[in-house]
Amino acid sequence: MDIEKLKTLLKDYKNDLIDLEDLLTELRKLPYDNLGFALIDQHRPLRLGFPEIIYGEGKTQEQLLKIIHSMSESGENVFATRVNREKAEFVKSKIPEIEYFSDARILILEKKPIEKINRGTITIISAGTADIPVAEEAYLTAKFLGNRVKKLYDVGVAGIHRLLDNLELLEQSTVLIVVAGMEGALPSVVGGLVGKPIIAVPTSVGYGAHFGGIAPLLSMLNSCAPGVTVVNIDNGFGAAFAATLINWQLNSL
Repeated sequence: MDIEKLKTLLKDYKNDLIDLEDLLTELRKLPYDNLGFALIDQHRPLRLGFPEIIYGEGKTQEQLLKIIHSMSESGENVFATRVNREKAEFVKSKIPEIEYFSDARILILEKKPIEKINRGTITIISAGTADIPVAEEAYLTAKFLGNRVKKLYDVGVAGIHRLLDNLELLEQSTVLIVVAGMEGALPSVVGGLVGKPIIAVPTSVGYGAHFGGIAPLLSMLNSCAPGVTVVNIDNGFGAAFAATLINWQLNSL
Protein backbone atom coordinates (compact mmCIF):
# COMPACT_ATOMS: atom_id res chain seq x y z
CA MET A 1 0.00 0.00 0.00
CA ASP A 2 1.47 3.34 -1.02
CA ILE A 3 0.80 6.75 0.53
CA GLU A 4 -1.70 7.75 -2.17
CA LYS A 5 -3.83 4.64 -1.62
CA LEU A 6 -3.83 5.28 2.12
CA LYS A 7 -4.92 8.89 1.58
CA THR A 8 -7.71 7.71 -0.73
CA LEU A 9 -8.95 5.21 1.87
CA LEU A 10 -9.05 7.83 4.59
CA LYS A 11 -10.81 10.35 2.35
CA ASP A 12 -13.38 7.73 1.32
CA TYR A 13 -14.11 6.94 4.95
CA LYS A 14 -14.37 10.63 5.81
CA ASN A 15 -16.82 11.14 2.93
CA ASP A 16 -18.89 8.05 3.91
CA LEU A 17 -17.93 6.19 0.72
CA ILE A 18 -16.75 3.18 2.73
CA ASP A 19 -17.84 2.05 6.18
CA LEU A 20 -15.65 1.55 9.24
CA GLU A 21 -15.41 -2.24 8.82
CA ASP A 22 -14.14 -1.94 5.24
CA LEU A 23 -11.57 0.61 6.34
CA LEU A 24 -10.40 -1.61 9.19
CA THR A 25 -10.16 -4.59 6.84
CA GLU A 26 -7.81 -2.65 4.57
CA LEU A 27 -5.77 -1.25 7.47
CA ARG A 28 -5.31 -4.72 8.96
CA LYS A 29 -3.39 -5.63 5.81
CA LEU A 30 -1.20 -2.54 6.12
CA PRO A 31 1.60 -3.83 8.38
CA TYR A 32 1.83 -7.24 6.71
CA ASP A 33 -0.22 -9.99 5.11
CA ASN A 34 0.20 -13.32 6.92
CA LEU A 35 0.28 -16.17 4.40
CA GLY A 36 1.39 -18.72 6.97
CA PHE A 37 4.72 -19.41 5.28
CA ALA A 38 5.48 -15.72 4.61
CA LEU A 39 4.68 -12.32 6.10
CA ILE A 40 4.31 -9.89 3.21
CA ASP A 41 5.53 -6.43 4.22
CA GLN A 42 2.71 -4.23 2.88
CA HIS A 43 4.04 -1.30 4.91
CA ARG A 44 7.32 -1.08 3.01
CA PRO A 45 6.19 1.43 0.33
CA LEU A 46 5.22 3.85 3.11
CA ARG A 47 8.60 3.45 4.84
CA LEU A 48 10.97 3.18 1.88
CA GLY A 49 9.00 4.35 -1.14
CA PHE A 50 9.35 0.96 -2.86
CA PRO A 51 7.40 -2.29 -2.52
CA GLU A 52 8.96 -5.46 -1.17
CA ILE A 53 11.03 -7.39 -3.71
CA ILE A 54 10.48 -11.16 -3.92
CA TYR A 55 13.50 -13.46 -3.89
CA GLY A 56 12.46 -16.47 -5.98
CA GLU A 57 15.10 -19.05 -5.07
CA GLY A 58 14.20 -21.46 -2.28
CA LYS A 59 10.47 -20.93 -2.73
CA THR A 60 8.11 -23.45 -4.30
CA GLN A 61 6.18 -22.34 -7.34
CA GLU A 62 2.95 -22.39 -5.29
CA GLN A 63 4.51 -20.18 -2.59
CA LEU A 64 5.79 -17.78 -5.21
CA LEU A 65 2.35 -17.56 -6.82
CA LYS A 66 0.63 -16.85 -3.49
CA ILE A 67 3.11 -14.10 -2.64
CA ILE A 68 2.64 -12.48 -6.05
CA HIS A 69 -1.16 -12.65 -5.64
CA SER A 70 -0.96 -11.04 -2.19
CA MET A 71 1.18 -8.16 -3.40
CA SER A 72 -0.80 -7.57 -6.59
CA GLU A 73 -4.11 -7.52 -4.69
CA SER A 74 -2.75 -4.65 -2.60
CA GLY A 75 -2.32 -2.68 -5.83
CA GLU A 76 1.48 -2.76 -5.82
CA ASN A 77 3.72 -3.55 -8.75
CA VAL A 78 5.42 -6.91 -8.31
CA PHE A 79 9.08 -7.70 -8.91
CA ALA A 80 10.59 -11.14 -8.31
CA THR A 81 14.27 -12.01 -8.76
CA ARG A 82 16.06 -15.34 -9.25
CA VAL A 83 13.07 -17.10 -10.77
CA ASN A 84 13.93 -20.08 -12.94
CA ARG A 85 12.04 -20.83 -16.14
CA GLU A 86 9.95 -23.65 -14.62
CA LYS A 87 8.61 -21.42 -11.84
CA ALA A 88 8.10 -18.55 -14.26
CA GLU A 89 6.04 -20.69 -16.64
CA PHE A 90 3.87 -21.92 -13.75
CA VAL A 91 3.22 -18.37 -12.52
CA LYS A 92 2.57 -17.11 -16.05
CA SER A 93 0.01 -19.89 -16.62
CA LYS A 94 -1.96 -18.45 -13.68
CA ILE A 95 -1.19 -14.75 -14.31
CA PRO A 96 -0.80 -14.33 -18.10
CA GLU A 97 -0.07 -10.59 -17.89
CA ILE A 98 3.10 -11.07 -15.84
CA GLU A 99 6.36 -10.63 -17.82
CA TYR A 100 9.36 -12.93 -17.57
CA PHE A 101 12.87 -11.81 -18.47
CA SER A 102 14.82 -15.03 -18.85
CA ASP A 103 18.37 -13.61 -19.00
CA ALA A 104 17.92 -11.82 -15.69
CA ARG A 105 15.55 -14.47 -14.23
CA ILE A 106 13.07 -11.75 -13.25
CA LEU A 107 9.26 -11.60 -13.15
CA ILE A 108 7.51 -8.21 -13.34
CA LEU A 109 3.82 -7.47 -12.92
CA GLU A 110 2.99 -3.81 -13.45
CA LYS A 111 -0.26 -2.90 -11.68
CA LYS A 112 0.19 0.88 -11.89
CA PRO A 113 2.51 3.32 -13.68
CA ILE A 114 6.02 3.36 -12.27
CA GLU A 115 6.82 6.68 -10.62
CA LYS A 116 9.81 8.16 -12.41
CA ILE A 117 12.84 9.82 -10.85
CA ASN A 118 13.13 12.91 -13.03
CA ARG A 119 16.83 13.65 -12.78
CA GLY A 120 19.98 11.58 -12.99
CA THR A 121 20.96 8.50 -14.96
CA ILE A 122 22.24 5.14 -13.76
CA THR A 123 24.51 3.42 -16.27
CA ILE A 124 25.09 -0.32 -16.11
CA ILE A 125 28.47 -1.47 -17.44
CA SER A 126 29.47 -5.09 -18.00
CA ALA A 127 32.99 -6.30 -18.57
CA GLY A 128 32.00 -9.24 -20.77
CA THR A 129 29.04 -10.85 -22.46
CA ALA A 130 29.04 -13.61 -19.82
CA ASP A 131 28.37 -10.94 -17.17
CA ILE A 132 25.18 -9.76 -18.90
CA PRO A 133 22.70 -11.82 -16.81
CA VAL A 134 23.85 -10.04 -13.65
CA ALA A 135 23.99 -6.70 -15.48
CA GLU A 136 20.43 -7.25 -16.74
CA GLU A 137 19.26 -7.94 -13.18
CA ALA A 138 20.69 -4.56 -12.23
CA TYR A 139 19.22 -2.88 -15.32
CA LEU A 140 15.67 -4.18 -14.81
CA THR A 141 15.78 -3.43 -11.09
CA ALA A 142 16.88 0.15 -11.69
CA LYS A 143 14.15 0.61 -14.32
CA PHE A 144 11.49 -0.88 -12.04
CA LEU A 145 12.51 1.56 -9.29
CA GLY A 146 11.89 4.51 -11.61
CA ASN A 147 15.38 5.49 -12.78
CA ARG A 148 16.56 6.57 -16.17
CA VAL A 149 18.94 3.74 -17.07
CA LYS A 150 21.48 3.19 -19.81
CA LYS A 151 23.70 0.20 -20.43
CA LEU A 152 27.14 -0.39 -21.87
CA TYR A 153 28.04 -4.05 -22.28
CA ASP A 154 31.19 -5.99 -23.17
CA VAL A 155 33.72 -3.21 -22.54
CA GLY A 156 36.19 -5.09 -20.33
CA VAL A 157 39.88 -4.39 -19.86
CA ALA A 158 40.94 -6.96 -22.48
CA GLY A 159 39.83 -4.36 -25.06
CA ILE A 160 40.00 -1.11 -23.09
CA HIS A 161 39.47 1.03 -26.21
CA ARG A 162 35.80 -0.08 -26.16
CA LEU A 163 35.37 1.66 -22.81
CA LEU A 164 37.39 4.74 -23.77
CA ASP A 165 35.11 5.29 -26.76
CA ASN A 166 32.23 5.83 -24.31
CA LEU A 167 33.70 8.31 -21.84
CA GLU A 168 31.00 10.88 -22.61
CA LEU A 169 28.30 8.45 -21.48
CA LEU A 170 30.18 7.78 -18.23
CA GLU A 171 30.57 11.50 -17.56
CA GLN A 172 26.87 12.12 -18.12
CA SER A 173 25.82 9.43 -15.62
CA THR A 174 24.91 10.05 -11.99
CA VAL A 175 25.84 6.58 -10.70
CA LEU A 176 27.74 3.75 -12.41
CA ILE A 177 27.18 0.07 -11.74
CA VAL A 178 30.17 -1.93 -13.00
CA VAL A 179 29.72 -5.68 -13.36
CA ALA A 180 32.78 -7.88 -13.89
CA GLY A 181 34.01 -11.42 -13.40
CA MET A 182 37.45 -12.92 -14.13
CA GLU A 183 39.98 -10.71 -12.27
CA GLY A 184 37.42 -7.93 -11.64
CA ALA A 185 39.62 -5.04 -12.80
CA LEU A 186 37.01 -2.96 -14.63
CA PRO A 187 35.61 -0.97 -11.65
CA SER A 188 39.11 0.29 -10.78
CA VAL A 189 39.66 1.41 -14.36
CA VAL A 190 36.31 3.23 -14.46
CA GLY A 191 37.04 4.76 -11.04
CA GLY A 192 40.28 6.18 -12.41
CA LEU A 193 38.53 7.78 -15.39
CA VAL A 194 35.47 9.54 -13.93
CA GLY A 195 34.51 11.10 -10.63
CA LYS A 196 31.20 9.31 -10.14
CA PRO A 197 29.87 6.98 -7.44
CA ILE A 198 30.72 3.46 -8.61
CA ILE A 199 29.03 0.31 -7.35
CA ALA A 200 31.07 -2.74 -8.28
CA VAL A 201 29.44 -6.15 -8.75
CA PRO A 202 31.72 -9.20 -8.88
CA THR A 203 30.28 -12.11 -10.84
CA SER A 204 30.79 -15.86 -10.63
CA VAL A 205 32.15 -15.88 -14.21
CA GLY A 206 35.71 -17.18 -14.49
CA TYR A 207 38.11 -20.13 -14.48
CA GLY A 208 39.25 -22.26 -11.53
CA ALA A 209 41.40 -19.84 -9.50
CA HIS A 210 38.57 -17.36 -9.84
CA PHE A 211 36.85 -19.35 -7.03
CA GLY A 212 33.30 -18.65 -8.15
CA GLY A 213 33.58 -14.88 -7.74
CA ILE A 214 35.91 -14.63 -4.74
CA ALA A 215 38.82 -13.38 -6.90
CA PRO A 216 36.97 -10.36 -8.39
CA LEU A 217 35.30 -9.67 -5.04
CA LEU A 218 38.70 -9.31 -3.35
CA SER A 219 40.08 -7.28 -6.27
CA MET A 220 37.17 -4.84 -6.04
CA LEU A 221 37.40 -4.57 -2.25
CA ASN A 222 41.09 -3.73 -2.65
CA SER A 223 40.59 -1.21 -5.45
CA CYS A 224 42.98 1.73 -5.39
CA ALA A 225 40.38 3.91 -7.16
CA PRO A 226 38.47 6.14 -4.74
CA GLY A 227 34.68 6.02 -4.80
CA VAL A 228 34.35 2.31 -5.57
CA THR A 229 31.98 0.41 -3.28
CA VAL A 230 31.27 -3.30 -3.62
CA VAL A 231 28.22 -5.54 -3.27
CA ASN A 232 28.11 -9.31 -3.01
CA ILE A 233 28.87 -11.77 -5.81
CA ASP A 234 26.24 -11.69 -8.59
CA ASN A 235 24.13 -9.16 -6.63
CA GLY A 236 22.89 -6.98 -9.48
CA PHE A 237 19.70 -6.30 -7.56
CA GLY A 238 21.52 -4.95 -4.50
CA ALA A 239 23.71 -2.71 -6.66
CA ALA A 240 20.69 -1.25 -8.46
CA PHE A 241 18.81 -0.62 -5.21
CA ALA A 242 21.80 1.18 -3.70
CA ALA A 243 22.27 3.21 -6.89
CA THR A 244 18.59 4.16 -6.78
CA LEU A 245 18.90 5.47 -3.22
CA ILE A 246 21.90 7.59 -4.27
CA ASN A 247 20.01 8.90 -7.29
CA TRP A 248 16.91 9.54 -5.18
CA GLN A 249 18.86 11.52 -2.58
CA LEU A 250 20.52 13.63 -5.25
CA ASN A 251 17.09 14.40 -6.70
CA SER A 252 15.84 15.58 -3.30
CA LEU A 253 18.63 18.16 -2.87
